[in-house]
Amino acid sequence: MKLGVVGLGSMGYGIATSLLRAGHEVCGADVNCEAVKRLRTEGAMSEEIVTAAPGLQALVIVVLNAAQTESVLFSEDGLARKLPLGAVVICCVTVPPDFARDMAARCAALGVLFLDAPISGGSVKAAQGKLSIMASGTTQAFDVARPMLDATADTVFKLGDSAGTGSAMKAVNQMLAGIHIAAMAEAITFGMTQGISPETFLKVIPDCAGTSWMLENRAPHVVAGDYTPHSAVDIWPKDLGIVLDAARASKFAAPLTATALQQFIAASGMGMGREDDAAVAKVYARNAGLTLPGE
Repeated sequence: MKLGVVGLGSMGYGIATSLLRAGHEVCGADVNCEAVKRLRTEGAMSEEIVTAAPGLQALVIVVLNAAQTESVLFSEDGLARKLPLGAVVICCVTVPPDFARDMAARCAALGVLFLDAPISGGSVKAAQGKLSIMASGTTQAFDVARPMLDATADTVFKLGDSAGTGSAMKAVNQMLAGIHIAAMAEAITFGMTQGISPETFLKVIPDCAGTSWMLENRAPHVVAGDYTPHSAVDIWPKDLGIVLDAARASKFAAPLTATALQQFIAASGMGMGREDDAAVAKVYARNAGLTLPGE
């Protein structure tokens, strides 16, 4: 299969390399030219995405947000009009459900299929081809996208026959994930005030009822004092903002989400926006006069 991958950050690059391993032809695109060059050394096409688009069977979008997604597809140089009839756009971006529906309708008007397919699992699972994908779209969109889904995911949840449901499910997931990261940060620093070191916290809690996948994944970053961004702080004001916008539209109170969002906003405001999202622990530590490992 001949695919384009737009967005070669930690998740998109992993998706692109998983597709290459599966034997697909891949054309990568990113504002970071070094990421594109690196992917080409691993076997990706040397062709530019704009030139390759008329021959692509699928276009995978793994950019930051809805605005970038719309630009990729429908700006003056947008790719939607360049794709052949029957090609599928696979949108892996966390976006509002209504936005996904709008993109699907605009693609359909051009004879292009659209799969609302947000992803979960982190950069490691992306590189391993073991993501979870929460997807919704027409049967035809699923059929055309199947080789991409098989190459990049362990689990594909088929959530409906129209766009929007996949993004709604991702909003639910992000609500939990953001709250769990903030809860980990609060708990690990609270433990320090009680004489429990982060190392001891990490040794005990994963074997107790208070654990979570996010705790077990992010707490080691705090213990190591390593905030290399696998998922950056600045992702969360966007993602939890989507959750709260949807909640408000449904007249649903989400106080835990709102509180978690404030901690990520505080971390970003303190200059940690490009650090790993486990850096939200620094907000709690500084407010309590604590020193985390590595600081």
